[in-house]
Amino acid sequence: MESKTRRDYKNRIQKTRFTKTENSDRFFWRIINAQKREIENMKVVATDSAPKAIGPYSQAIVMNGMVFVSGQIPIDPANGNLVEGPISDQTKQVMSNLNAILEAAGASLSNVVKTTVYLKDMGDFAEMNEVYGSHFPEHKPARATVQVAKLPRDVAVEIDCIAVL
Repeated sequence: MESKTRRDYKNRIQKTRFTKTENSDRFFWRIINAQKREIENMKVVATDSAPKAIGPYSQAIVMNGMVFVSGQIPIDPANGNLVEGPISDQTKQVMSNLNAILEAAGASLSNVVKTTVYLKDMGDFAEMNEVYGSHFPEHKPARATVQVAKLPRDVAVEIDCIAVL
């Protein structure tokens, strides 16, 4: 037979466990509701000054004071044609597209904190880097550059970025 003290102890532990679970559930739902509010505050950015999205994605999303810009390829938004030729010309167009989207979001290239550069051929790095660097004269955002097997529409370069407002 169990002593009264032991039973009281077990009951207290069970109540404590229930209370911890109950508090965890409340905490969980607070986080879920906060995330729902944040998603409701998400803003889709779209501009005619940059190529339209060619798939189920947005040109950019603004959320929590940050702008997340989708990867841009060298398409001239005026006529929808690919900019062909040297990687320098393609990079200039990509940077122009990024800047147009950032401006539509209320930012500019000076607000960029991170970029990712996708190159079809890493042999184009130096030429791309020269053009890329000319667009960031005052600060140098964090960056990753990778060579990929293929890019949309078989272009030589694609760049995405994250900026702060």
